[in-house]
Amino acid sequence: MDAKVSPYKASKRVKRTLLLLAIALVALASCTDKDNKTMDQKKEKMVIYQVLPRLFGNDNRTCQPDGSKQVNGCGHMADFTPRALGQIRSLGATHVWYTGIIEHATQTDYSLYGIPSDNGAVVKGMAGSPYAIRDYYDVDPDIATSIPARMAEFEQLVRRTHEAGMRVIIDFVPNHVARQYHSDAKPDSIRDLGEDDDRTQAFSPQNNFYYIPGEPLRIEGVDLNGYEEFPARATGNDQFSATPRHDDWYETVKLNYGVDYLDGRTTHFDPVPRTWKMMLQILQFWASKDIDGFRCDMAEMVPVEFWRWAITQVKALHPRIIFIAEIYNPEAYHTYIEQGHFDYLYDKVGMYDCLRAVTQGNMQASDITRAWQATDDIRQHMLYFLENHDEQRIASDFFAGDGDCGRAPMIVSACLGTNPIMVYFGQELGERAMDAEGFSGRDGRTTIFDYWTVDAVRRWRNHGRFDNRQLTPKEVSLQQFYSRLLHLVGEEPALREGEMYDLMYANLRNERFNAGRHFAFVRRLGNELILVVANFDEQDAEVEINIPAHLFEFFGLPESEAVQAQGLLSDCPFHISFTSHQPTRLLVPAHNGRLLKFRL
Repeated sequence: MDAKVSPYKASKRVKRTLLLLAIALVALASCTDKDNKTMDQKKEKMVIYQVLPRLFGNDNRTCQPDGSKQVNGCGHMADFTPRALGQIRSLGATHVWYTGIIEHATQTDYSLYGIPSDNGAVVKGMAGSPYAIRDYYDVDPDIATSIPARMAEFEQLVRRTHEAGMRVIIDFVPNHVARQYHSDAKPDSIRDLGEDDDRTQAFSPQNNFYYIPGEPLRIEGVDLNGYEEFPARATGNDQFSATPRHDDWYETVKLNYGVDYLDGRTTHFDPVPRTWKMMLQILQFWASKDIDGFRCDMAEMVPVEFWRWAITQVKALHPRIIFIAEIYNPEAYHTYIEQGHFDYLYDKVGMYDCLRAVTQGNMQASDITRAWQATDDIRQHMLYFLENHDEQRIASDFFAGDGDCGRAPMIVSACLGTNPIMVYFGQELGERAMDAEGFSGRDGRTTIFDYWTVDAVRRWRNHGRFDNRQLTPKEVSLQQFYSRLLHLVGEEPALREGEMYDLMYANLRNERFNAGRHFAFVRRLGNELILVVANFDEQDAEVEINIPAHLFEFFGLPESEAVQAQGLLSDCPFHISFTSHQPTRLLVPAHNGRLLKFRL
């Protein structure tokens, strides 16, 4: 038909055909919109796997304390092969937090590649801290197989991670930079930090750093070995002195966001400080690399006004990107969520500290109730974890001495709510981290300062084969536990998005339930329930759990004296009563727990 002929003049048959086609297209669009809406509305339990690329792929078994990269070896981004990422995904991870991507200060000499060398006096450890950023616009050369192609290698890592079905989180370190910060990779149109500062002023709203005019830098207990800084600049942990101590963050310099700490913390945010604009450019630079989130280091040391201003603008261009705040001040939690627009916050001071103390026998299991209640109105924003790069390993002598002791607290932290959970690489294998690596001594932590290998992870990788041949039966069992648990919280609707009912108030005086070592709660979605019981004790426990009548009223569900339940951690069937007049009897293994799924 001639395109110029009006459709109203077409034959009735053509009109009918066009009408039917239009109806079909509308129906198809409606179904597509419905499907897309359903996908968008489907809730996800975020499971973050934190890993240091520098350590993950290092196969060197004979690392020497304070050893160089050449002696001790180093992992690379390329070690995250499709097979490796498939193994991480098989644990149940939805996100990978790659720690140490952005270039930081190091004692390794990369001057042949146009990267200025750092003075070792202002670098902690041979490898240096990933939180002493040397160039915000570059990838750390340590983790590249081809140093000139390091940015391309990072972009490939992002693609591989996405192809493996996971999303990418990287660190954004906003509070401080390395003493010798200098960006040689920044776009030509961008000025460097400190380049335009008025160094005669201790504070100026348009300076990037804080200065101690007229005084050179001196670090107590540290030979500066020719390093000169005049005037001295304030140190990253808010030390506004020319003489920071050895236990300060002396290798870093505090960034100035327009807060005058020497004048009662008065703020100068109008006009917008230069540091704000420069840090926004950095966030936008990395967001454009198709990453999915930022873990923001020491976010509470940066004014919340900056976060509101910056996050709003980043999300305007990248609406699906998430921001996670490392924060240790519970009084600021609401402020950084409601005003700062953060998606998630560390719950270190609350849930982590409580679960650690319960695991060690220093607190009652019933205290977990107070820990979750303290943030109940924002609990969906709280990130739970038992290990990260700052904390001691569960299996270390400083925590519990055995990775199996982490099963009970892991069940609680993973199953208690819909909020995110994080696992630190090697946690699922019971890594002990009892080496004295160099700058990081024998402290039960996996070093972030030194070139090293992570024993359990190295044996799990087995040169990229991931065949578990070098793992002990105990390690394999723990790995299987983590994989099963993390998959359950992502796949079981009641755990992924259901309501929670804490049973502890009905069992505080229960002689057949030890509220000091046992913790119990219920997750529910519709008429499907999952009873969760954790046993922090070293002995198996035959418990009788009181189920209050209020639970049935609250959920609007009937009681039942004969319930057939499925054991989600063990695949064993269970026959229990679930009523308010007869306790629910269970055998709960030591340092472990039960997840029983049933319908009422």
